[in-house]
Amino acid sequence: MLLTDIIQDEERIFTGKAIPDTYRYDEYVGLTDAIYAVALPKTKEEVLELVKFANKEDLPIIARGAGTGLSGATSPVKGELIIDLHLMNRILDLDTETMTLTVEPGVLLQDIQEYVESRGYFYPPDPGSKHSSIGGNVATNAGGMRAVKYGVTRDYVRALDVVLASGEELSLGSLNIKNSSGYDLKDLFIGSEGTLGITTQIKLKLIPLPKASLSLAAAFPSLREATDAVLTILKNGVDPTALEFFERDVIELSEKENNLKFPSQKGQSYLLITLDGDDLESIQRRVTLLEASILPHNAVELISLTDPLLEETAWLLRDKLLTAVVNYTEQVTLDESVPINHISTLYQYTKDLEANSGLKMISFGHAGDGNLHTCVTRGDITDQTEWETKRDEVLDLLYAKIKELGGLPSAEHGIGIIKKHHFEKMFDPNYLNFMRQIKKVFDPDGRLNPTKVI
Repeated sequence: MLLTDIIQDEERIFTGKAIPDTYRYDEYVGLTDAIYAVALPKTKEEVLELVKFANKEDLPIIARGAGTGLSGATSPVKGELIIDLHLMNRILDLDTETMTLTVEPGVLLQDIQEYVESRGYFYPPDPGSKHSSIGGNVATNAGGMRAVKYGVTRDYVRALDVVLASGEELSLGSLNIKNSSGYDLKDLFIGSEGTLGITTQIKLKLIPLPKASLSLAAAFPSLREATDAVLTILKNGVDPTALEFFERDVIELSEKENNLKFPSQKGQSYLLITLDGDDLESIQRRVTLLEASILPHNAVELISLTDPLLEETAWLLRDKLLTAVVNYTEQVTLDESVPINHISTLYQYTKDLEANSGLKMISFGHAGDGNLHTCVTRGDITDQTEWETKRDEVLDLLYAKIKELGGLPSAEHGIGIIKKHHFEKMFDPNYLNFMRQIKKVFDPDGRLNPTKVI
């Protein structure tokens, strides 16, 4: 059997020099030629046949979505057959009785959000990349900006259809809301980064679309005061939908990148907040609670973004923060998670590291759920060896501090290949051993996404 026997449309198969660089290059791993071929299936049946072909030819496999991942999880390293799922992009069914949406893995997050919201429903998970695919979101258990109130991708997956490394099909989960019927294999596969199976269909839980929402921008003299305010906001029952934080210097990068101005130009640090609910009157009562929560932390300004253009500008600048940092200088972006009472502690530690190492640290992220994005930037260091040495020293110290605070190496981007070293140092060897045993149950030959995660 040949690949062309499975996918007869030659435009959906790439081999040799015809393989586009988009498959060869990863921002964090670099350029590689270690690819057997790239195949773009349109159906579950084609995925099944491709996996069976890989078994026959003893090929490793990488399942790939929109390519927006930030951990090197789809970077080829062993001559893999890459199964690119982005053409499996159909919205199959909206079931209004069970409030579920059935989709293929290549559907983009933005398309899902627009589709359900136009029909009065809400899919809350909101990762920064709206052009990520839902299959990729499932693979990394993506979080995003609304996780503080609504949770993450795992909380909205009712059921999955997957293809295992053996070429077998497996259905996980169901339309039932409650389940205490044996091991929950569905949740095991969510966040497994393509190392246990290839998702071919997803049933997503929907909720009613909130009737009203309001965004606000709060300015503070420093990020320490902004992050200290977060706990007070959460304790006082403000119940934010989103609670984002960032420093003046990083929002300035986004302002220059997008030729826009953030609504507040005061202070050195900001919280960008969204409140939603049944009506604006109930939201306004929570705005009063918000005001009382931030005043003890020396807030210098609180702006209600009632102008839709102003609100759109604020959130666009927030969405584009990472792009702005990437375009500013070479950097490594963490997506660490710490208990919310340690956000300020970790932030202050990054500033101490910055002073001692000479590498600038840029911080932003999801304050309401303790998920920080710390960017270790190269700046004006010209010597490659000096940059790599300092970078690695700083990363070792940062991950050690995260572990000390009871944190985790990844909140939403996944481990992939670039965090493996730190992941293995942060967890007990026995814990990792059981993870490896689980991997062997579903993929005894190590065929799926080899060298990633564990």
